[in-house]
Amino acid sequence: MVEIDGMKLVQTRSILHYIAEKHHLFGKDLKEKTLIDMYVEGTLDLLELIIMHPFLKPDDQQKEVVSMTQKAVIRYFPVFEKILKDHGQTFLVGNQLSLADVILLQTILALEEKIPNILSAFPHLQEFTVKISNIPTIKKFLEPGSKKKPPPDDIYVRTVYTIFAP
Repeated sequence: MVEIDGMKLVQTRSILHYIAEKHHLFGKDLKEKTLIDMYVEGTLDLLELIIMHPFLKPDDQQKEVVSMTQKAVIRYFPVFEKILKDHGQTFLVGNQLSLADVILLQTILALEEKIPNILSAFPHLQEFTVKISNIPTIKKFLEPGSKKKPPPDDIYVRTVYTIFAP
């Protein structure tokens, strides 16, 4: 749940859409909004695998890293590499930062924590990651000591299991 502008919002995608609209990260017209939404939905499919990874049994975690790597390198990254190459802009849609850029960066950074060289075959995604990471507000957020949450550790995982235990 997020409390913002006097509202209590639930559901990740509703929260993302509200914040994106409020901060002009959701495109200038219906076509851009649709592309952004499509890219976000696709990227969230991959991000959800990463988010769930710490909650797998230890034996399954390594298998899942292999699976995530294959999905990213075979299915997801080639699509975004082509979009960036064909579009010829820094951003995925239009010529300004959008929610799609933020979610893709978040996904790439989370994957790089587990698989450091995952972008080695994707020069446009490498360039994208550097450029988006260096936008002043994003750069500040990514610095050590910021409000960015660290990757889940064992204590976090146990706490989640305790909260959601039947």
